[in-house]
Amino acid sequence: MCVLEMNVTGEKVKEIYSRLHRFYGPQHWWPAESRFEVMVGAVLTQNTNWQNVSKAIDVLRARGVLDFQALNSLPCEELAPLIRSSGYYNLKAKRLKNLLAMIDQEYGGDLEMFFREDLWTARERLLLVKGVGAETADSILLYACGQPIFVVDAYAHRIFSRHGLIPEECDYQELQDLFMDNLPDDTALFNEYHALIVMTAKEFCRKTSPRCEECPLQGM
Repeated sequence: MCVLEMNVTGEKVKEIYSRLHRFYGPQHWWPAESRFEVMVGAVLTQNTNWQNVSKAIDVLRARGVLDFQALNSLPCEELAPLIRSSGYYNLKAKRLKNLLAMIDQEYGGDLEMFFREDLWTARERLLLVKGVGAETADSILLYACGQPIFVVDAYAHRIFSRHGLIPEECDYQELQDLFMDNLPDDTALFNEYHALIVMTAKEFCRKTSPRCEECPLQGM
């Protein structure tokens, strides 16, 4: 890609953020009462909507097990039915336990030590956890650890491919690089931008029957 094309792409990445922020305002993500809750939610939200995750988290809170020690001690077969509303609950219980086991083994169960870990070291360790992919790992790093890394998802791919900024076959790393190469390393900015993309994809840039004429990005 030539320098001119890169500059144009970078300006579009910034302009999309500006338009969405003017249209929606701050989104105040992630909806959670603690950083540990963010971690749990990042695993449970795989392949489901937040409403279903919220119900599961409410159950965990009501049972008094929404903290590291309690969940780490809870057998997988007892955890699974508590998170039934999140779907694939047997699988997600195993994935959540795998995540907790990593923190137990690598950080002695000290969440604060994990939260303070170097970004790329923490990311490498998260990606070694069975059931934790790039999107889940980066969600934990951005929203729980406060690290400056951009979370990309199917919504971002849809919006940016429809606007001609990425090819259809663009992979996770390429799309993440698009944001991180063209924006300052700013945790708050990455947080807000990701939330705005999700809102736009749900309300306007739908998978089917998109509302292009009403979209705040119309004409770009």
